[in-house]
Amino acid sequence: MSSDPLSDALAVADARGVFSGGFTAGGRWAIRLRGHDKLKVNVLARGGCLLVTEDGAEPVALSEGDVVVSDGRRSYVLCSEPGLEPAEPERVAVDPHTRMGEVGDGEEVVCVSGHIDLSRDGGDLLRRALPELIRVRATAAEAPVLRWLTRQLMAEMAAGRAGSAFSSDHLAQLMFLHVLRSCLSDAEGLPPGWLRALADERLAPALRLMHADPAHPWQLAELAAAAAMSRTTFAVRFREVAGVPPLTYLQNWRMSLAARALRQDSVPVAALARSVGYGSESAFSNAFKRAVGVGPRRYRETVRG
Repeated sequence: MSSDPLSDALAVADARGVFSGGFTAGGRWAIRLRGHDKLKVNVLARGGCLLVTEDGAEPVALSEGDVVVSDGRRSYVLCSEPGLEPAEPERVAVDPHTRMGEVGDGEEVVCVSGHIDLSRDGGDLLRRALPELIRVRATAAEAPVLRWLTRQLMAEMAAGRAGSAFSSDHLAQLMFLHVLRSCLSDAEGLPPGWLRALADERLAPALRLMHADPAHPWQLAELAAAAAMSRTTFAVRFREVAGVPPLTYLQNWRMSLAARALRQDSVPVAALARSVGYGSESAFSNAFKRAVGVGPRRYRETVRG
């Protein structure tokens, strides 16, 4: 692996951006959006609207250029005003060429939509690190790049050239990367987890060590020294920020690496055990079963089947 934990996590989670279309809206309108247990991405390419969540919180006013990412567990409504009966997406007519639907009357608002598919590993690695709802404002440092990516997505939609689906999905993935970078610059809004730990300048060196060489038998003293802290101070701070002790984080990361290898490669389990720091196949198999619920061979058979 590299010493770039963000790239590592995106690769290990097999996060794939998928562009799904969007909608235009005008007049008095409302539409309910669901993530279907995927990370749902909406970019307000034109106009403004309100975002209303299921929990009864105050509506959030979105402006042109804002990006919203939902964890996909709850639906939410985008609308011109509160209290309107929202249209259901499956009942909205969609242009098969542009994949854009029409809501209400007019085109005052243009919203581009997509999702991040985390189904390969259940999405736990990324999902646990993110808040329920992320909003990247049009004024954020990452906003110019996100606006450029949005324009490219819309150009791909309109042109319908060969390879547009492939291009659109990769643009959606780049958008998600920049959303995560924006989260790193505002870590206070993140729940305890690896992403928040990565945003902590004192803890980041220790994370980079573990990611660069996960098979190394890291000790608390080595990691604390990398963070320029005492062992006690480092252990307390790491647990507060990452949600787990340092060596538990290392164990979880090793299991994530192993799960990805079992999904994608045919490397023997004994060799895989050594690559993630275990001296014996049996010790690795027991650890993997405790973490995942099934042994490595059964896991490989299941995901490939």
